[in-house]
Amino acid sequence: MTIYLEPRTGRSPTHGSTLVDGVAQALSIKHNNLVYEMRAAGRDVITLSLGEAFFDLPVPTFDDLGADGGVGTGLHHYSHSRGLPELRTKLAGYYADQFQVPVDPDREIIVTAGSKVAIYMVLLATLEPGDEVIIPEPFWLSYPEQVRLCRGVPVLVPQDVSVYDLHRYVTPRTRALIINNPNNPSGRVYGEAELAALHDLVHDNGMLLIADEAYNEFVPPGQPFRSCGAFDPDKEHTVTVNSMSKNYGISGWRIGYLLAHSRLVDAVLKINQHLITCAPTILCRYVAEHFDDILAHTRPQIQRVVALRNEVAEQLDTLGVRTLPGSASFYLFASLGTSALDSTVFAERLLRDSGVSVVAGIAYGDSCDRYIRISVGTESPERVTQGITAIRDLIAATSPH
Repeated sequence: MTIYLEPRTGRSPTHGSTLVDGVAQALSIKHNNLVYEMRAAGRDVITLSLGEAFFDLPVPTFDDLGADGGVGTGLHHYSHSRGLPELRTKLAGYYADQFQVPVDPDREIIVTAGSKVAIYMVLLATLEPGDEVIIPEPFWLSYPEQVRLCRGVPVLVPQDVSVYDLHRYVTPRTRALIINNPNNPSGRVYGEAELAALHDLVHDNGMLLIADEAYNEFVPPGQPFRSCGAFDPDKEHTVTVNSMSKNYGISGWRIGYLLAHSRLVDAVLKINQHLITCAPTILCRYVAEHFDDILAHTRPQIQRVVALRNEVAEQLDTLGVRTLPGSASFYLFASLGTSALDSTVFAERLLRDSGVSVVAGIAYGDSCDRYIRISVGTESPERVTQGITAIRDLIAATSPH
């Protein structure tokens, strides 16, 4: 006998939960989906909105994988849920050699299906309902939504608040602080004194510092970059998250990783096993066996796009368009100046009328609605110049006269 029960809430079984209802779409991804659709329809779009740089990369071949010992037979199957051991060893060596961050590849690292899910799993393993997470603006747009999905409370700090004033946002419910270094969308790199202050803040208040370092290779020559993990070698209050996506130009491969204390890694491991099982085995094997070769191939291209980013910053300044301070990544966060439009309407009108796509600044925090994010990683210098000229013209056309 089948018994039918009335839904407790009266809602359709396919209706989303109130938790998910309260989470916004990722505005940059939503916007770029529109760009993909416009291009498929034959529209030429100068794309200054994508969150990646396009590199000239050889098409991968997997014929030689595992040729040293028959391990190729496992390429199409599950691998260790902590991550392929050979790749963990490479990543631990990378952080030790480049940033003097000691990492035990067996206990202090997990390779995940992209760094985005790594951040989410850290939050899920850390937060109790109602716990607060401090997030300085401009932030990468998924941070607050991931906190909400973990039933936490994002505490958003306006973009003009100094690192040294973040203590004003700490309460008895504060559990963590998230930073993106170098920053998406501004290209800002945190200095040594700022990082030291952040570590003092989290140490003194029993908090966790989650450092997203996905753009660590995108720093101009001669500019120092310090990993957050270097200030906390025992990882008592620091989690470092990174990925293959940006530095290797393989964002579609979805390979990321986190470095943390073994206690937290063990907690995240359980979540990873139930949600992901493991990152793509064949792709992890390829990266492990070609780790240094890929970086050697992409690093000159990285420096070219960073140089272009800073040339565009000078062009914008010459055109009278101010940007937030920054020198790294391939992003610029440009002010709308005297335009009467908010960032959403500006971005929509720029795309509709000029065929130029940018991301509305509101995606990166309420204090950022007078900005737009410009990405120079996917277009030629000539088309980038066309795009920023269109931005200048729309600011002028929508400013009071």
